Amino acid sequence: MDIFKRILEHRREQEQAAWSGSFAEYIDIVKVNPGVAKTAHARVYDMIAWHGIAEENGHKRYRFFENEIFGLDRTVEKLVEEYFHSAARRLDVKKRILLLMGPVSGGKSTIVTMLKRGMERYSRTPEGAVYAIKGCPMHEEPLHLVPTELRADVERELGVKIEGSLCPSCSMRLKTEYDSRIEDVQVERIFLSEEERVGIGTFSPSDPKSQDIADLTGSIDFSTITEYGTESDPRAYRFDGELNKANRGLMEFQEMLKCDEKFLWNLLSLTQEGNFKAGRFALISADELIVAHTNESEYKSFIANKKNEALQSRMIVMQIPYNLKVSEEEKIYRKLIQQSDMKHIHIAPHSLRAAAIFSVLTRLKESKKQGMDLVKKMRLYDGETVEGFKDADLKEMQNEYIEEGMTGIDPRYVINRISSALIRQNLEFINALDVLRALKDGLDQHPSITKEERERYLNYISVARKEYDELAKKEVQKAFVYSYEESAKTLFNNYLDNIEAYCNWQKIKDPLTGEEMDPDERLMRSIEEQIGVSENAKKAFREEILIRMSSYARKGRKFEHGSHERLREAIERKLFTDLKDIVKITTSTKTPDENQLKKINEVIKRLVDEHGYTTGSANELLRYVGSLLNR
Repeated sequence: MDIFKRILEHRREQEQAAWSGSFAEYIDIVKVNPGVAKTAHARVYDMIAWHGIAEENGHKRYRFFENEIFGLDRTVEKLVEEYFHSAARRLDVKKRILLLMGPVSGGKSTIVTMLKRGMERYSRTPEGAVYAIKGCPMHEEPLHLVPTELRADVERELGVKIEGSLCPSCSMRLKTEYDSRIEDVQVERIFLSEEERVGIGTFSPSDPKSQDIADLTGSIDFSTITEYGTESDPRAYRFDGELNKANRGLMEFQEMLKCDEKFLWNLLSLTQEGNFKAGRFALISADELIVAHTNESEYKSFIANKKNEALQSRMIVMQIPYNLKVSEEEKIYRKLIQQSDMKHIHIAPHSLRAAAIFSVLTRLKESKKQGMDLVKKMRLYDGETVEGFKDADLKEMQNEYIEEGMTGIDPRYVINRISSALIRQNLEFINALDVLRALKDGLDQHPSITKEERERYLNYISVARKEYDELAKKEVQKAFVYSYEESAKTLFNNYLDNIEAYCNWQKIKDPLTGEEMDPDERLMRSIEEQIGVSENAKKAFREEILIRMSSYARKGRKFEHGSHERLREAIERKLFTDLKDIVKITTSTKTPDENQLKKINEVIKRLVDEHGYTTGSANELLRYVGSLLNR
């Protein structure tokens, strides 16, 4: 695409979206679409909902967060429903500061950044249009021009709620520039922008001795004092603090609890009454959502101080824990690597999964449930089936520890260690062993883990290695089985013939002699045992297969090797068990013969074409699995 052509199109879009007119014309817009006068809290919720909401198993999933926040569906649902949605409906939580509290690198800042960027984009859409009094330093809601005595009638007629009063600057301009004729006051459409300080503010604490409250509430313009004669003249005041500029939108309070108390007290009246004190003026109205974030230790220190009770009661605290799903943790690492300049280095399949297994294990707490170890718990959390446990067990475990996920290894550490593995010179690929080695080597340098934690984490690296060993063997197993596809089909058909005879109380013919004989129980059990089908469950399993076959036949479809997932896995495992000696010889021999070499090349091609390996990483995998099978 022509870059300058796209820039020109973008400029035209901006110009077309712009609007300005009188307050009387703005009233006509509100009559047609009362939503333009919504509160900041409602605007944030509507922005999230505008991206789409999906219902799954009685839970809501918000598409707005999908590509950036992974594995925190329940946390995000609680955040949106208990705070944003409630505040949008003018419930009392609207009068609270939203405080995101959680461990480092858990996603708090990402959530806030997403909200800010989302608000910027949303304000450029017809649904998210925002209008303000032209020239107002605080981007004032134009309906504040309506005199207090007339508001009840206007609210009924327009179907809106008018909250707040004009800022000192607009009050003066209404008298001096417009001679109190509110219908002539100029209104314009504004576009929220953190960069241009329109409707989005960010406050970051610095040295308490040097940081001034003016950073929040604005300051006197001493250069104009002589001209206007008094500090209480709005023209002698800069309404450029973060609370002023964030009006109509959102203000981020970074590391809020690191702030000096004098900054926090300003938020008391803002949250409860919707106004704040600045300079020598009456209270100034502000409509903004305040979202802050902090870590757990600072929050505990804060609530331990009795002086903070008033502010604490004006907060809604939302825990943002680490993700506890292995598959979602992989997505976090993949996203961070894609954002780097190292994405050209091939990362072999399951490498990030091995790292994710280690990370998640460090965050989980031992379940009190009998027979439930950390690995089983990890699998259940990730949506895998664990024999002997149901969905009800998962829900019970999720409620066992409120603080689960608030400690453990953070994604930043893991990605730092993966980076150290990636940065080695002349590297074409890395695999799971390289990643686990890097994680292990970094534990000695980790500043905040104790000796006991280090021992525990080393054990989790060993567990992650064992999990990877199983994945690696399964990967090679699949590739070899595909090379013996005819054998798999023969074994599959043989099994079907036998279970059909078994379920129908029939004999089966020997394919060589034609002699009738009983179904081959040994063959059937040798396949079923591969996927843990017990002696008591074999009849139900076989009947289930027959029912599936009948269903396929009724629909005119052929029941094939891959038509039943568990049976397919059982056939592959059985075949691999039978082929294990061939695999051992083929993968570990240093001087393969022509036939073995052909087989190795077929398997490597399959790993490259269908499993995401490069030739180098596939060769490495075969050598590694060969060594595992020979132990």
